[in-house]
This record gives sequence, structure tokens and C-alpha cells, in this order.
Amino acid sequence: MPPPAPPTVLVPSERAVVLLSCALSALGSGLLVATHALWPDLRSRARLLLLFLSLADLLSAASYFYGVLQDFEGSSWDCVLQGAVSTFASTSSFFWTVAIALYLYLSIVRSMCGPEARRLLWVFHIVSWGVPLVITVVAVALKKIGYDASDVSVGWCWIDLEAEDRVLWMLLTGKLWELLAYVTLPMLYLLIRKHISRAHAALSEYRPIISQAQQLQRQTSVADKKLVLIPLIFIFLRVWSTVRFILTLYGSPVVQSPVLVVLHGIGNTFQGGANCITFALCTRPVRTRLLSLCCCCPSQPPAQSPPKAAAPSQTGQAQRPTRTPGELLCT
Repeated sequence: MPPPAPPTVLVPSERAVVLLSCALSALGSGLLVATHALWPDLRSRARLLLLFLSLADLLSAASYFYGVLQDFEGSSWDCVLQGAVSTFASTSSFFWTVAIALYLYLSIVRSMCGPEARRLLWVFHIVSWGVPLVITVVAVALKKIGYDASDVSVGWCWIDLEAEDRVLWMLLTGKLWELLAYVTLPMLYLLIRKHISRAHAALSEYRPIISQAQQLQRQTSVADKKLVLIPLIFIFLRVWSTVRFILTLYGSPVVQSPVLVVLHGIGNTFQGGANCITFALCTRPVRTRLLSLCCCCPSQPPAQSPPKAAAPSQTGQAQRPTRTPGELLCT
């Protein structure tokens, strides 16, 4: 077993940047929770999953903020508490991030709905809250969580530097799930994007009206951009933590580079802010209502034309509009 990594000394400027990132992440997570509470008509099962992810990110940002602010020098009781909370919250965030991707895949590609979707939600709860809780409780009981202001953290407590099997517990309490997410997220979103592209090509043959085709093209374009950005943003934020973890295993001095330290601190703490940008500020229905709320003018529903009688089909029933995968993802 290699000797423990030496402590990384945070200069005030680095500490201020990480604290600011924690605050912005908490603000973004709180904003996502607020949008879910304020506008019931925007709620969907996918946004319900996003609500639970935001709660995990909010708890994670708060625990990291406390750890960086305290500047621990040993395994005190609040160091262990902060390490346990951040371990549970960050691991839960990994699971909920993958759960959202899996739900979108099953609902868009596999057309899952109804009772199956409700049962899957309970499975997500058991796995995304239960597995991190069990891992954290076992780690605390075995006294694996403690002082870790080292090359694998940025001032907060995590796995005790004195633990002989610390690398194993670093994997179990975060790194293993992080690496699995690197593979799972791009794969799921790539499959969803391919399905939407095929659906767009098929529906184009049955929508000869130019205005409808253009609207479908805009919706598909927005969906494509989100499907590319979501895994890329996640990987960009978390990869710096993985890089420093690998460099630590090989004993490289580059691990204490100030640039890597700051990127690691921002990447581990800004997930809530990134989710807010992606799922709130870059989503038109949410963004429009937020702007209306900030401008102190109530959001008014768009004017609707008088209802028209639906043309009966051969069976005597009204035709029902088709909801494309692009429309589902954009909202």
C-alpha cells in the first residue's frame, strides 16, 4: 500500500473560488426545487427525478461548503459528519443522474409508461437513496471516514488518510460510481438521440406542411443539443476529480497543480448549478416563467384560437395529436 498523499494547502484565493462554486450550486439546486413547487403544470415524472437530484446536489454543496470553510486539521466529530454527509449526497447524485438518463431512454426509446414507470420510480428511490446510505453507514461504522485534506479532495473530509484500505473505500464511496457514469451516460443519451433522429425522419414523410416540418425540426434540434450537452457537462465537471485520483495513485507531483486543484473544487461542487443551467435556464417554458417572475409581471397563457371540431376518423373517433420524442425531451 503506497503512503498517504500529503495534504494540499489551499491558498485563500482557491478557497474563495470553491466556496463561490458551492454557493452557486446551492442556489441553482434551490432554484430547480422552487420551479417544481411554483408551477405544478410543468411537473412531469422526469422533472420529479430532477427534483430528487437537486435535493442531493443541494445537500452535497452545503456539506462541501462547510468542509472548505472549516479547514479541518484532524478527524474531529464535525469532520466525520461532513465527510459522511458529502459522501452520501455526492454518491446519491451519481445515481440520480444516471436514473434520469435511464428513465428518458425507457420512456422515449422503449415507450414505457403507466404502472411500469411508477414501479421504476420506486426502484430509483431504493437504489439512489438506499445504496449510498448503506455505503456511508458502513464506512462510518468502520471508521473509514475522517480527515482527508489531501490530493484527492479540496479541503473537505472524505476517506481517512490513515486507513490501510483507503483506495478501496475511495472507490466504493464515489470513484467507482463516477467511472460507471462516464460510460453509462454517453451510451444512454446516444441511443436516445439516434431514436429521435429516426423518429424525425419517419414523421417528416407524414407532415408535408412546411410550418409543421420546421417546428418539428426546431424541437429535434433543441433535443439533440441537450442530449449532447448533458453527458459532456457531467464529464467535464467530474473528470478533474478522477484525474487527481489517478495522479495520486501514481504519486505524480502534478496532482498539486493550482489549476487542477481549482478545477477539482469547482467540478465536485458545481453540479447543481450546471443542472440549473441545463434544465431551467436552457428550457424555454421554465426560462420564460422565471423571466416573467423576475420582471414582476405574471406569466399569461398564450391566446388560444376557438376550438375546432375534430374530423372524425373511419372509426368515428377524433384524431389525437402525435407527441414526438423531441417534444417530450424539450419540455
